Amino acid sequence: MRGVTEAPGANNADLPPLADAPPVADLPLLDDLPLLDELMPWSVAPLRFGRSWIVAPDARTLRSRWDRLAAAEGAEREALFHPSRARTPSSAVAALPGQRTGTARWAREPGPCPEPVRVARGPFDEQLLLPDHRLIDTARPELWRVVGEPQLFAVEQGYVPGAAGPALLVTSALPEGRSPAGRPGRIRPLFRRPGGLEPNLAPGLLGFLGGRYGHEVDALEWLAWTVAAALPSPAGCRVPLPADPEVWAAGVALGRDLVDVQVRGALSGAKPRLPGGRRPYVRAAVPPRPGALTYDPADEALCLDEGRISPVPAEAWEFGVGGARVLEQWFAHRTAPAEPGSLDAIGPAVWPQEWTSELLDLVTVLALLGAREPERAALASEALAPAGAGSAGREELRAAGVLPPPAGSRRPASVLDHQEEGPEGQFMLL
Repeated sequence: MRGVTEAPGANNADLPPLADAPPVADLPLLDDLPLLDELMPWSVAPLRFGRSWIVAPDARTLRSRWDRLAAAEGAEREALFHPSRARTPSSAVAALPGQRTGTARWAREPGPCPEPVRVARGPFDEQLLLPDHRLIDTARPELWRVVGEPQLFAVEQGYVPGAAGPALLVTSALPEGRSPAGRPGRIRPLFRRPGGLEPNLAPGLLGFLGGRYGHEVDALEWLAWTVAAALPSPAGCRVPLPADPEVWAAGVALGRDLVDVQVRGALSGAKPRLPGGRRPYVRAAVPPRPGALTYDPADEALCLDEGRISPVPAEAWEFGVGGARVLEQWFAHRTAPAEPGSLDAIGPAVWPQEWTSELLDLVTVLALLGAREPERAALASEALAPAGAGSAGREELRAAGVLPPPAGSRRPASVLDHQEEGPEGQFMLL
């Protein structure tokens, strides 16, 4: 049995690689493959929250933390706020796009607690955030302007040599964008404008792909292929574009399934379920304050101290991103010890039933993805194999006018159709 995770205070950097990754460096033509950065030119660096107390798995905790801070005064308020170089209680900043939050200095006028919004704090870990720009060190307002259906965010994972797992994840929630091991990645919105307008793709790419594969290719088909076939490399994700239309079609079909599972059935309208009628459920109640997460492979059981959930396929337990197991990360985010008296220490007194329900759903998602990891890993090799020779390289894309992408495609689109409130209630000059 794999060792026990002492979830509280788990150090991601100390986790060993989960498994050997495919020998990407040995694949032919890798250096000539276009980078995702060239094909999806607009990308944004990860958000930097600056203080962990503004994120939590439940809204009740966030409101309690806000009320505690608002009730404090003087030096106590300053200490609870956890000031940084970017934000203190006296910082004056603009409102976040699309959010009705105060822009007066927090120390003078906190205002009511904002309605928490859904964010992807880490891979497959959706939590809630207080969307107040006065609390967030680096919020990336350009992302807030384009969030909302049908937007999807492709989150490129930081490169970790020898780590197995997908190089690209997809979420419909606003992503923090940081990889489990703390390595920087990039956030790439699928669309540059709200409402699914203007795909974030190199001009001419979709036309090139349509000519190559004999049918019109849209942004979602492109994303499906990329999720299935993207290869990690020290320079960033590389994307093979096979000559064989059948290889492309197989990759798109696989990628659509993977994307739909990652966004919890938002594309198909059907909640992900394990095949054969299998369904993880609670066999022994989770204790009020579980301290360790382990896996019993003989019984396919996930153990939270004496609590047991099964069946949990081994693929779910082993599924990792960026060199760390997703289940261990998820558990650690909910059980790590907090400094006594800090806002982080405010939270549920016992393990909530909602967390168990979320864990059951997460097990299903990871099991489905893990079961198809060998298929996904083999697809990239097939796209580059001799039978699929002719994968479009940089030179062919340059000749077609797709590369290099114009400088303007690397910048956010101008999507401001109204005035955004600036610091201290002033309207920004556009």
